[in-house]
Amino acid sequence: MSDKIGKSEAVEKIGHFRWSIVALLFFATTINYIDRQVLGILAPVLQKEIGWNEIDYGYIVTAFQAAYAIGLVVVGGLIDKFGTKIGYSLAIFGWSIASMFHAAATSVIGFATARFALGLSEAGNFPAAIKTVAEWFPKKERAFATGIFNSGSNIGAIAAPLVVPWITITYGWQEAFIATGALGFIWLILWWVLYEKPEHHKRLKKPELDYILSDPAETSVKIPWLQLIKYKQTWAFAIAKFLTDPIWWFYLYWIPKFLFKNYGITLDQIGPPLIIIYVMADVGSIGGGWLSSFFIKRGFTVNKGRKAAMLIMALCVVPIVFASQASEMWIAVMLLSIATAAHQGWSANLFTTVSDLFPKKAVASVVGFGGMAGAIGGMMIATFAGFILQLTGSYVWLFIISGSVYLIAFFIFNLLAPHLEPIKETI
Repeated sequence: MSDKIGKSEAVEKIGHFRWSIVALLFFATTINYIDRQVLGILAPVLQKEIGWNEIDYGYIVTAFQAAYAIGLVVVGGLIDKFGTKIGYSLAIFGWSIASMFHAAATSVIGFATARFALGLSEAGNFPAAIKTVAEWFPKKERAFATGIFNSGSNIGAIAAPLVVPWITITYGWQEAFIATGALGFIWLILWWVLYEKPEHHKRLKKPELDYILSDPAETSVKIPWLQLIKYKQTWAFAIAKFLTDPIWWFYLYWIPKFLFKNYGITLDQIGPPLIIIYVMADVGSIGGGWLSSFFIKRGFTVNKGRKAAMLIMALCVVPIVFASQASEMWIAVMLLSIATAAHQGWSANLFTTVSDLFPKKAVASVVGFGGMAGAIGGMMIATFAGFILQLTGSYVWLFIISGSVYLIAFFIFNLLAPHLEPIKETI
């Protein structure tokens, strides 16, 4: 009993303001995913109204992915250079405007242009958020903190099917894009009022600052972005993102269409199945981050703790290969729920490996490079999915791919980064 009281008092003395910063990251990620999810929800409606086919839709999604890849080449380095406060602000301002611009689109080219602008600016979210976690948390808490803010992607995916159909049915699809895009401006106000780096934050008490900075000192040498690609660890992260990010993009943009095609789910019925799928994804994001932190606190090395959690998540994705053959919608929803939860648990730990391996000054750049690789993979699957569905009308091969790539990614990651130890080389 006395040990428990002692631990509770220690936590109280340290403080918990750092979790307020995670709340801001969570809010931003939620908005990020609301804005990108609107198109997927409205796709069956817009497909009829605008007149595009599966290949056209694939190209529209590809436009977003291409811009996202280009943006990640640039924004990671810019955030490392100018800092998270300014970099994050510019990113969310840009994607809020781009989201609202969808309301003016009346053709495939118009939507592709709007998606390109959205992808270019939304690329700033994860590099900035991962860098912020690296600045505000010691390593033993980073996966959990990452899992919490990353769960905002699922909350965004849950909120969108609750709000977007109602706005669309009541006011029109243009208003759905305008209303969701405007949310970013609320976040901007909160960010500028509440955020500073830990060393300069007036609300942060010394015990918590000391706890945040309790990891061994890192190299102060700035690592140029282009030189990061010489490290196998950079490629371990990038290849894992290239293989597994496209699966999440596939879920995000094609689940509503899959449920519509296979089970006749319409816009006013899409809410409940999507909410269940993304609530489970939320559980997976937080649970996956918690799992590796649990292992580490129980004596696992960082390497074993992260990889044990990643392997468990990779195995949990495998049953998705049966989703296209599910006889009942709720069986398909169950399989999709397990897969999305496992993906988010995988993602929370994969993101955290960057701050395990690289100094804080390089984190956003490495995340940006890996995110670029993931976006390129997303471009490929978007175009591939469009052609496969237009030619065959079947989701079989898409779900087989979805269930297989995580184990391949885990094997490659472990081969290139067998030990999650901080890079010691100086440049």
